[in-house]
Amino acid sequence: MKRVDVAIGIVVRDDKILICQRPSDGPLAGYWEFPGGKKETTETLEQTLVRELREELDIEVTDLDALAEIEFEYPSSRIRLHPFLCRHKSGEAVPLASQQLRWVKARDLREYRFPPANDALIEDLIERFDRRARRQRVDSDVSET
Repeated sequence: MKRVDVAIGIVVRDDKILICQRPSDGPLAGYWEFPGGKKETTETLEQTLVRELREELDIEVTDLDALAEIEFEYPSSRIRLHPFLCRHKSGEAVPLASQQLRWVKARDLREYRFPPANDALIEDLIERFDRRARRQRVDSDVSET
C-alpha cells in the first residue's frame, strides 16, 4: 500500500485556527481539514507547507513548529500527517482549492467533521490552546496586582 506524506498547517491568527472545507467532489468530500498538501520528492516538509499554503490559500506563514507525526491507514492509502503549528504572517486567506474556509477557536474544532486521522490532533490542539489561555489569564492577574 502506498504511503503519502502530507504537511499540514495549524495556522493561527488572533488565537483562531484556519480550517478549510474539502471540495464537494473527490475523497472525503465536504470534510473539514487543516490546510496543506503532499510532499514533493525534492522538498522538505516545511517547504511543502509553505508552498501549499501559498498555492491553495494565498497566505504566508512564519514560526513553523513541528508537532507529532500521525500515521493513519485508509482503505486506499496510508498517510503520514506532519502537522506544523505556525503563525499567519500575511495575505488574506482565499479558498482557492477548497469550498470555504473559517477561522475558529480550538475548542470549536469538534463541531466540524474532520477525517478520522485528525481526531487525536484536534484533542491535542484543544488542550494546548486551553492551557495557553489559562496561562495568559494567570499572567494577566499577576500583572494587575
